Amino acid sequence: MSLHFHPDEFKSRLSRLTEKLAEQKLDAILLFAQESMYWLTGYDTFGYCFFQTLVVKADGTMTLLTRAPDLRQAKLTSTIEDIVIWVDRVNADPTVDLRNLLNDLDLLGSRVGVEYDTHGMTGKAARLIDDQLTNFCELVDASDLVSDLRLVKSPAEITHVRRAANLADDSLDAALPLMGPGADEAAILAAMQSAVLAGGGDYPANAFIIGSGPDAMLCRYKAGRRTLSDQDQLTLQWAGVSAHYHAAMMRTVMIGESTPRHRELYTACNDALTAVQKVLKPGSTFGDVFDTHAKALDDRGLTRYRFNACGCSLGARFAPSWMERQMFHAGNMQPILPNMTLFVHMIVMDHDRETAMTLGQTYLTTETAPQSLSRHPLDLITR
Repeated sequence: MSLHFHPDEFKSRLSRLTEKLAEQKLDAILLFAQESMYWLTGYDTFGYCFFQTLVVKADGTMTLLTRAPDLRQAKLTSTIEDIVIWVDRVNADPTVDLRNLLNDLDLLGSRVGVEYDTHGMTGKAARLIDDQLTNFCELVDASDLVSDLRLVKSPAEITHVRRAANLADDSLDAALPLMGPGADEAAILAAMQSAVLAGGGDYPANAFIIGSGPDAMLCRYKAGRRTLSDQDQLTLQWAGVSAHYHAAMMRTVMIGESTPRHRELYTACNDALTAVQKVLKPGSTFGDVFDTHAKALDDRGLTRYRFNACGCSLGARFAPSWMERQMFHAGNMQPILPNMTLFVHMIVMDHDRETAMTLGQTYLTTETAPQSLSRHPLDLITR
């Protein structure tokens, strides 16, 4: 068995989950989020792109229903002992196997939570589950149950987050010497990803973002590379990853001499991030963080150039995204608690002048002021 945490850590997590099940009067929960299965048992796979679910009963009994290729995967990487295989075949309906499994587990007529809101649950799977189980048991949307438990990190988790943050810094260090006029985006990207993997880290849950020239205005990965001009802008968003735990960073780098507009937008982003750091602590909410960011940028006349979110919680995540469910946007009443790992980014995209500016990094919350997990300063980078 290959586990990233001591068995006692997993026992503690299971205990917290069963307490929540009792609190919400659930007899069991069907986990479809790979992050939930990984957090609870260590189960590590990309097999969640097919139908699979981990059934957790209120008494702590766990049974995984999955395909044959993930049998050994589960045995090697997780604490799961009971594994049931559904058979691939034409017109296969694994929800029939699920219903039979729940019947064997004496869950007929019970109250069962389901993780509907996750990448591991397709619309087709949801419809099949509802059709099979509506008359078998009471189904309850429990999409937030485990994700809420995962928001506050244990000391063992924070160890991985700190290692991920070091790898993110190493990634930037590897790329900086390559940046400059005539540089190839491909070489920069390769150096950044190589630094994480060579340092013992993992692939990120979503692709690193890299874009220069007009593409510096983009905040998503796209295919294609270009060569940097004598005067250019290069936007990067990347993450160090350790045991799937992410620590993200974001920068817009100036190639050649920075323009007055770039410097103006950098000052706005830096001032906004400084203001956010003052509320990134217990006593504030995720909505407060967004409001602080918005006011700082709006006061500079940048309302139409900013985004409607300014970051998110991070943790152990799987493709297609390293973003947790909790984001910094208006009205989010999720309280900030100690030992959260939060990625905060200031993004201003002046599409009128095709001028980009971003600034972001990951923080660990404490009882008071947040700790930056990066050793890099927030200075404007010019190459």
